[in-house]
Amino acid sequence: MVPIRLLKITSFDATGHKVTTGHCLFNCTKDTSKMASKYFDLTGDIVEFTRAHCPIVLSAVVGGVGLYFLRRYFAGGLCRSPARLDGKTVIITGANTGIGKETARDLAARGARVILACRDLTKAKTAAAEIRKSTGNGNIVIEQLDLASLASVRTFATIINEREPNVNILVNNAGVMMCPQWKTEDGFEMQFGTNHLGHFLLTNLLLDKLKKSAPSRVVIVSARLYDGGKINFDDINAERSYSPFGAYCQSKLANVLFMRELAQRLEGTGVTANALHPGVMNTELGRHVFTTYGWRALLMAPVVAIYYLFWKSVKQGAQTTIHLAVDKELETTSGLYFSDCMPCDLYPVGKDEATAKRLWQLSEEMVGLKE
Repeated sequence: MVPIRLLKITSFDATGHKVTTGHCLFNCTKDTSKMASKYFDLTGDIVEFTRAHCPIVLSAVVGGVGLYFLRRYFAGGLCRSPARLDGKTVIITGANTGIGKETARDLAARGARVILACRDLTKAKTAAAEIRKSTGNGNIVIEQLDLASLASVRTFATIINEREPNVNILVNNAGVMMCPQWKTEDGFEMQFGTNHLGHFLLTNLLLDKLKKSAPSRVVIVSARLYDGGKINFDDINAERSYSPFGAYCQSKLANVLFMRELAQRLEGTGVTANALHPGVMNTELGRHVFTTYGWRALLMAPVVAIYYLFWKSVKQGAQTTIHLAVDKELETTSGLYFSDCMPCDLYPVGKDEATAKRLWQLSEEMVGLKE
């Protein structure tokens, strides 16, 4: 006799009670044997394939596990500080996208009043709305700031100094990378003018407010490529010879040297200055590469493909910036360079005090702080 079972088909009514809606017959022997046969056939095929291709399967498993841990490694450090920023005011340049936006989101979630200092007000409004919605913090302010215009920087600083009682954290995040040979509104090479000179002027114009708000912090986003840079004092605007990559490296080195000299000048004021490398990630920072290099950019595709395996997410890339902005253990730490939430030794080019002082003096003259 073939074993047959009568199975109930149940569901739930509108009140949530279980009700029987029908029955069906289940041929235990026949149906079960079919399922078992298919299962064992599939299992047997897998076992047979594994035996026949053992080296390939083993390599795939080891490679997959290795890739997983490599990605975990390259994801870098994580800011674990639970610090709240209630009552604190934060300014973040370039906060409408990328790690600037993610930094703004995190600091807003900690209760800070966050000022998004952005060139593109349309993108800034969208970012502000998203941050307000995701954090529940309505104290998100938008102000226009074009770092490629000294007039815009001065206007922004005037608004902040007149309106804001305090500025507790200034994050110099905005930047441009490997663009064509463009000039700023004031005639400076675009990368040096935006990445360094704009932030140099902004920081100096807000220093009195930062000192009044002490303890306060200046966080400068640089890049690992600073060590490939050189401050070309004889051709600072690259008018005789322009390299998109070289100009970017020069601007990132300028960020580091600015941080070092600023930290020295701020000793004893309660204001700290530190710089960081956020890591490699896919953000809008690289949007000009194809415009600059054209079809030649395709030659970099293999390298980009390899980098893609280890790119950080935007959230991971923002962790070191957040760490420097909020960690209470860093309240008196100044003059250091960080990567993956850890201090790192600078290469000699980043510790050249004579170059840092000369760059400061030249920057003062270029932005009009010193006539």
